[in-house]
Amino acid sequence: MSGLSLIGLKKTFERGTPNEKLALDNVCLEAAQGDFITVLGSNGAGKSTLFNAILGKFRLDRGKIILDGEDITRQRDFKRALNIGCLYQDPMRGTAPNMTIEENLALAYTRKASRSFFAVNRRDSAYFRELLSSLHLGLEDRMKTKMGLLSGGQRQAASLLMATIAEPKLLLLDEHTAALDPATSEKVLALTRRLVEEKHLTCLMITHNMQAALQMGSRTIVMDRGKIALDISGEARQKLSVADLLQRFQATSGHDLDDDRILLSQSKHA
Repeated sequence: MSGLSLIGLKKTFERGTPNEKLALDNVCLEAAQGDFITVLGSNGAGKSTLFNAILGKFRLDRGKIILDGEDITRQRDFKRALNIGCLYQDPMRGTAPNMTIEENLALAYTRKASRSFFAVNRRDSAYFRELLSSLHLGLEDRMKTKMGLLSGGQRQAASLLMATIAEPKLLLLDEHTAALDPATSEKVLALTRRLVEEKHLTCLMITHNMQAALQMGSRTIVMDRGKIALDISGEARQKLSVADLLQRFQATSGHDLDDDRILLSQSKHA
C-alpha cells in the first residue's frame, strides 16, 4: 500500500525508574498517499515522539512502521532520511548556514539525483532558480547568498523546498511556522499547501494553531497521553469550528486541551 501505516506503536522512556513515561500507547494510523494530516495535542501528548519514531530516532518497544509498502521499523535513521522530508520549528535547523542557498538545495537534491556528493550543473542551477522564483521572495537572485544570512521566513521557505525537492514518500512538518510572525507564517503555510498538493505528498503537520489545523489538509488528528484521541476528516471536519473541536476533545478525553499555545492560537483566530 502506498502511503504510511503505523501499527500498534508503543514506546516507554526510562522504564523502571521514577521518571518512567509512556510516550506512545498503541498508536495506529493509516495515511494514504496524498493525505495531508494536521496533528494537534497538548505538550507531552506524543506528537514529536511520534515523528521521532517515524524518523527512527529511537527503537520502538512494539509496533510496525510501513512506508510505501516497505517495513522500515528497524531501518536506520539515515536510510529513512532518503525517503522522508522533515522541517522543524527552528529556521536554523536542518540547513547548512555557511553554505549558499544553491548549495543547500543541491545537497537536498542528491537524494533524488545521485548518490555522489553534490555538484551543481547548469541544468540543476536553472531548476533551483525556477523553484526559488515560485516563492516570490526574490531568492532566485540570491542563490549565492549563505543560508545563515536569510530572514527566518526566507529560510523556512527555502528549507521547505529542500524538504520536498527530492519528492519524498513522506513529509513531516514539526511546528514549522511557530517561530515566525503571523504574516510570514501565513505565507509559509500557503506555500506548504501548494507544494504538498502539487507534488501529491503524504504529509503530517504538527501545529498549535487550531484554525490552521482545521483549514489545512484533508484530515486532523488530536493526540492525548500517547494516543490518538480524535481523527476527523471529510464533511465532519469541514463543518467543525474550533469551539466544536475543543468540545469534542473534552467529551472524548474527559479533560481540556491544556496547552497555553493552543489556546492562544484559538484566541487569535476567534
